[in-house]
Amino acid sequence: RDIAHSSVMSKSLARKRPRYSEVHSPELTLSQGSVAEETVDISEWSCDRVAAFLEEHGHNDVAKRFKEEEIDGEVLPDVDLPKLQHMNIGPVGKCLKVLQLLKCFRRDAPIEHSYKVFNDPIHGHIELDPLCVRIVDTPQFQRLRYIKQLGGCYFVFPGASHNRFEHSLGVCYLAGRLVGTLNKRQPELGITEQDILCVKIAGLCHDLGHGPFSHMFDSQFIPRVRPDKQWRHEDASVQMFDHLIASNNLKSEFQKYGLSDTDIEFIKEQITGQCQTGNSEWPYRGRDESKAFLYEIVANKRSGIDVDKWDYFARDCYCLGISNNFDHRRFMKFARVLSHDDRLQICTRDKEVGNLYDMFHTRNSLHRRAYQHKTANVIELMITEALVKANDHLWIPGKDGCMVKMSDAIDDMVAYTHLTDYVYHQILFSTDKNLQEAREILQWIERRELYRCVAQSQAKDMKFGKEDKAKAPKEIIEALDRDHLDAQSLTPLSHNDILVDFVKFDYGMDEKNPIDSVRFYVKNDPDRAVRVRKDQVSQMLPEHFAEVHIRVYCRLRDDKSCQFAFLCFRQWCENKGFSVPKEGDVLDMGLTPSKTPLKRKDSGSEGYSSGDRSHLSAAKKSLRFAGKTA
Repeated sequence: RDIAHSSVMSKSLARKRPRYSEVHSPELTLSQGSVAEETVDISEWSCDRVAAFLEEHGHNDVAKRFKEEEIDGEVLPDVDLPKLQHMNIGPVGKCLKVLQLLKCFRRDAPIEHSYKVFNDPIHGHIELDPLCVRIVDTPQFQRLRYIKQLGGCYFVFPGASHNRFEHSLGVCYLAGRLVGTLNKRQPELGITEQDILCVKIAGLCHDLGHGPFSHMFDSQFIPRVRPDKQWRHEDASVQMFDHLIASNNLKSEFQKYGLSDTDIEFIKEQITGQCQTGNSEWPYRGRDESKAFLYEIVANKRSGIDVDKWDYFARDCYCLGISNNFDHRRFMKFARVLSHDDRLQICTRDKEVGNLYDMFHTRNSLHRRAYQHKTANVIELMITEALVKANDHLWIPGKDGCMVKMSDAIDDMVAYTHLTDYVYHQILFSTDKNLQEAREILQWIERRELYRCVAQSQAKDMKFGKEDKAKAPKEIIEALDRDHLDAQSLTPLSHNDILVDFVKFDYGMDEKNPIDSVRFYVKNDPDRAVRVRKDQVSQMLPEHFAEVHIRVYCRLRDDKSCQFAFLCFRQWCENKGFSVPKEGDVLDMGLTPSKTPLKRKDSGSEGYSSGDRSHLSAAKKSLRFAGKTA
């Protein structure tokens, strides 16, 4: 609250700030004269007692309707405006007067909050609800302080040192802002205080399940050590959320703030996505179909436009030093909930379609420039190899004192709570002989002796299965004709000497245009959802929304080994019909441009002058064998 005068400030500071235990629950202190004299448990009130209370306050006709509808003290806290209107209590003004009288009974009644304020570099000063603060102050949530948001990118971008902890706070804040904006703009949606709190908690806890170095753990390490396990970090987030509540005895805290088991189920559904209930039309249990739009705030499975992206766009761009073209505050100004295909969903103004294309372009740009940077990727590949080699020799304390491996920690939330980026230094500084190979790989990273990027190509086929990726190294090494090998006087490599990385770039929905899943409204008809086609926006938008790049890294750093790997990869690309990397494009001209541009001798010639040829040859040699650059 803004305090205008110092006298008011002094009075405010003089008040005793309540502890969490002092915040009152729906067990209220009431008497006939509205004076708090005794504690009354309204859940024990009969229908006659509720009716008598209403009659005492002059609402005789309302008391009669409550008795007819059998409204007793147990259900009294659930009475809201839509229910009163359904009971035909009378005009809206009369319903609001009844609600004003009953507001102290509501489960979502405003209580004397004890907020905490966080000074965030992205969103400024943000407040967290007391229940969110209780969640933050647990070992399971504090663990996120020790997990890098961008994994291996920190080894390339010095500013990318932020962690999952601050990102989670930011998503919680934005989730509250968006649902609060919708509630204020469209009160007819019937958004309750429980809804708002559940959405905030889902935003706060959506990343609880991330492992060491974030996405590296679930996309690279787990598939290597447990190839038959279908596991996502969202599933671990739900498991960790359950463990957080149980191990910190927070169930009573949730109940204190009016959250039931159904609300907890709603929170978990927002984190993990759809759950199968046997009802193909509506797969959720936490909220019915009238609240469908609430599932689009934290993790939007329909269009990909959600507050999770908004925070990491702003936060990652800030820390990476990359400009962010998307303005989430502007999106909130135009957000409305409209019905489309008999389901409520979040829509925006038609003029904002360009802003949304900018959002997905920003996502693609971040992947190309940072998340999938060739050097960051090879560092994560090396860290993954080190963790795989250490997996059988590194033990983590788990449930009931049992020691488990890293690969098994995903099934034991006690052990998983102890698993963070710290495992990197645990291996690096160990003296265990069993960790020698893993330790050497991490020492190479520390000395910047990285596997060398040989070349990069673009695949025509978007679909690469596990088997295709597994057999690619062997196919590449065997692609080169042995006679050509003898002519070049090169030493052959084994398929174990190279790494093949398949990198996918898209707009978040594979090959689909995500804007096709978004609905808009026009200025003079704000209650009708419409679609905006791509050709109505611009002729300069992309024709394709996904592509796969293939990168080859050589574990051996000598020039001849890298040259051999490059020739094999080039031949393999020709055999597959992929774009062929030219000889000399060792570090990918698109990612690491030459400082001196190569000019043709004249505009009409297809060749280079002799001076340019010598310069080109030197540039090729420099690019081909620049072992310690990047």
